[in-house]
Amino acid sequence: MEDGNHSDTSDTTVSDSTDTGKAFTNQGSLEKNFDCKVCGKTFVNSSNLRIHRNLHTGEKPFECEICGKSFNQRNHLAVHKRSHTGERPFRCEICGKSVVNSNSLKSHKRIHTGEKPYHCEMCGKSFNERSNLVKHINIHTGAKVHRCEVCGKSFMNSSNLKTHEKLHTGEKPYHCEICGKSFIQKSHLVLHNRSSHTGEKPYHCDICGKSFVIYSYLTNHKRIHKGKVQFQCETCGKSFTTNSQLVTHVQTHTGEKSYFCEICKKSFIQKCQLILHKRTHSGEKPYDCDVCGKSFSVNLYLKAHKRRHTGEKPFHCEICGKSFFDNSHLVSHKRVHTGEKPFHCEICGKYFYTSSNLTRHKLLHMGKKAFRCEICGKTYVNNSDLKRHKRRHEGDKTFHCEICGKSFFDNSNLIVHVRTHTGERPYHCEICEKAFICISDVNKHKRRHSKGKPLDCEA
Repeated sequence: MEDGNHSDTSDTTVSDSTDTGKAFTNQGSLEKNFDCKVCGKTFVNSSNLRIHRNLHTGEKPFECEICGKSFNQRNHLAVHKRSHTGERPFRCEICGKSVVNSNSLKSHKRIHTGEKPYHCEMCGKSFNERSNLVKHINIHTGAKVHRCEVCGKSFMNSSNLKTHEKLHTGEKPYHCEICGKSFIQKSHLVLHNRSSHTGEKPYHCDICGKSFVIYSYLTNHKRIHKGKVQFQCETCGKSFTTNSQLVTHVQTHTGEKSYFCEICKKSFIQKCQLILHKRTHSGEKPYDCDVCGKSFSVNLYLKAHKRRHTGEKPFHCEICGKSFFDNSHLVSHKRVHTGEKPFHCEICGKYFYTSSNLTRHKLLHMGKKAFRCEICGKTYVNNSDLKRHKRRHEGDKTFHCEICGKSFFDNSNLIVHVRTHTGERPYHCEICEKAFICISDVNKHKRRHSKGKPLDCEA
C-alpha cells in the first residue's frame, strides 16, 4: 500500500514477528499497513518502513562523530558509541561478564544454558547465534558473495571481508591501553589482553575444570572429552578437533608453505610462524619480563623464562622424575632415555637429540664461528657458548649450590654437581645397566664396551 500520513490504531494490540517481518493483531489484519515497494515486506508504521528502506538504498544517516562510521538506525549508533566509551550496561548474572547491548547478552547467556535455537535444515547442526547459522549455510552452498576489490579474494560474509581489507590498508583500529599494541580485530585485542596482561580465562570446562581465554578454545577442548575428534588426515590417519588444525597438518605432507619472508625468502606453513620469523630480522621483542627486564620475541618464551624466577618446573619426566621449565626441554630430555636422535647431519651422518645441537654442529662443517671473545679472541659457533666462556674471564659464577654453597659458571654444571648430593644417576648404559650422573660419562663408558675392554660394571 502507498505510504502516507496514517494514524496508528489505538484499540489494537500489535506484536511484531521478526521471522516474517509482517505485523499481526489480535483482531485480524490491520486495515492500514505500510508496504515496502522493493521487497514487499509490511510494517505497522511509517517510521519502521523508513528504517527498513535504508537497507535497500544503502543510506546510513547516523554518523559517529568520533570515528566517522555510519549506521542506518539511531539505536545502532548508540550501541556503537559504547565501543568508544567502554560502557557495557548489560551484565550476565551467571558469570558477571558485561556486554554493550541486550542482544549480545542474550547470545552470551546461551553459552551457559547450552541453548542453540538456530538449526541448519541441511545437516541438522544447531547454533547459538543466527549469524553463525548464516555463515554455516554458506559452507553448504559454497556461496562467497563478498569479494575483495584489491586482490579478488572472496568471503562468505561481509565481516570477514572487512577484516581482510584491513590487511591491505594496514588499518589496526583496536589499541591496547596497557602496551599500545594494535590489532585488526577487536577479538584479537580481547585475546591479547587476557593472554598478555590480565591472565583472565573466563571459559571453564565443566568436565575437568580447565579454563580458556576464548570460547572457541573451550569448544575444541570439549571435543576431546566427547571423543569428537572428527577431522582426520587421509594420508596418515591422524585426527584433529578442528578443521584449521587439519589443514595446517596436511601441509606437512604436501610440503606447501604459503607464507614467504620478503627479506630472506624463507617460507612457512603458518602465518604466525612467518610473523615470529620476521622478528629475527627486525629484532622486535615485544614481551618483557617484569622481574628482570629481559625481552622475548615470543610470549611462550617469556612464560618459560618467568618460571626461572619462580622456580616452577611443571613438566616432569615420568621415567626419572626430572622436572623442566618448559615442555620442549622435557621432549628433548626424554630422547636421552629412548635413545632417539631424530636430527640428522646430511654431511657426516651424525645424529642429534635436538635441532639446536644439529645447527651448532653444522656450523663446525661450515667453519663458521661468528661469536668472538673480545678479551682472548676465542670464537664460538653460538652466542650462548660465548656468554658461558666470558663468565670465566669475569669470574662470574652465578649458579650456586643450595646444599654446599659451591658456585659454577653455568647451570648445567650446577645440575650435575647437585646429583653428587642427591645420588641421582639418570643416565643408564643399556648394555650393563650401570648408571651415571651426566650424559658425557655414559658416552665414555659405552666406548669401552665398543672397544672390547674388560669393565667392572658392578659399581
